[in-house]
Amino acid sequence: MERNVRNYLVVTGGYWAFTVTDGAIRMLVVLYFHLLGYSPFEVAMLFLFYEIFGIVTNLVGGWLGARIGLNLTMHIGMGMQVVALAMLTVPDAWLSVPYVMAAQALSGIAKDLNKMSAKASVKTLAGGGGGSKLFKWVAMLTGSKNALKGAGFFVGAALLEWIGFRSALAVLAGLLLVVLIATALLLPAGFGKMKSRPKFTQVFSNRPEINWLSAARFFLFGSRDVWFVVGLPVFLYSVLGWSFTQVGAFLALWVIGYGFVQASAPRLIRRSHHGQGPGGSTARQAAFVLALLPVGIALALGQGWDPAWVLIVGLILFGIAFAINSAVHSYLILAYSDFDKVSMNVGFYYMANAGGRLTGTVLSGWAYQVHGLEGCLWWSAGFVIAAALLSFQLPEVSAGESEADGV
Repeated sequence: MERNVRNYLVVTGGYWAFTVTDGAIRMLVVLYFHLLGYSPFEVAMLFLFYEIFGIVTNLVGGWLGARIGLNLTMHIGMGMQVVALAMLTVPDAWLSVPYVMAAQALSGIAKDLNKMSAKASVKTLAGGGGGSKLFKWVAMLTGSKNALKGAGFFVGAALLEWIGFRSALAVLAGLLLVVLIATALLLPAGFGKMKSRPKFTQVFSNRPEINWLSAARFFLFGSRDVWFVVGLPVFLYSVLGWSFTQVGAFLALWVIGYGFVQASAPRLIRRSHHGQGPGGSTARQAAFVLALLPVGIALALGQGWDPAWVLIVGLILFGIAFAINSAVHSYLILAYSDFDKVSMNVGFYYMANAGGRLTGTVLSGWAYQVHGLEGCLWWSAGFVIAAALLSFQLPEVSAGESEADGV
């Protein structure tokens, strides 16, 4: 058990370091290219390949992790992120749209290899102990990751203002390379590798609950990114007149708070589950509550209320509700999965997650350019309602099934 805890901490530490660079590079690209004169839609399109290749990576990554080991796929992802960061340190004349999209594609592959590996590792490391233990471990990993992604937003914006675009990227690449070497030395070889060699066709789940959950996940994450990726930071900078550091700090605090709520989700909702993890009914209820928030924010902005306060209060409430939704989903994908297929099921599920992010990212630039931030929020509400309706197909997780799977 001590070895499992040690490996869990190493995996989590590597995931944390990667996540800081992922948040930082996102904020660096959004703010720097907006400063260069790119339109909101053009900025959104810079992330097109990031999300497209994330879809492909999640589909292939789970299968690859089962064949070569989860620690190896995690370290491949870290190495690719170092290269992606280095690619953007070239002079401005080289930073054409296709070039930046290619660098972002590499970063997208890296991010999803790293995330899939870390999340799938939790089921293996958690071992026995019931659904509540798995819910706690995955919530801690995911919540802490999101808190550090928020820190990455601030790091990216602050470094952009303090030392400039290229120096910031060089610092991030160097630090991640050090972490890559350390985790490669600490994790055992072959960790997470299946005894059998699965066929690629096995990545497509034949379990209905996993397919329905993946569909709900698509719309859940689309609902966030449709206003958060491009519309919100551009609105804060260009309409409210905030500085780069203020934008980065605000979004960082939001994501950090969201991460803490996500890590605390088992304690927030445990009373209704009697020691077991949540089920489909929890996912439905949480989604319907979340849908009320973008509607409320959009209506308040439409009534001419102070946009700064509307967004601050609205984002706090949205972050709490979204964190609980995400934590429940992250638990359910592991609870629904068998040990021998967990990496492939997680990969399939995060393929849907990446698809939602892709759709939300593209819509964020287009909807903001055409309809403003209010239009982005109405799209967000529609996506959450779709996730809630799909969640009616999600079953509960019985105690017997959790114990049988070793969850």
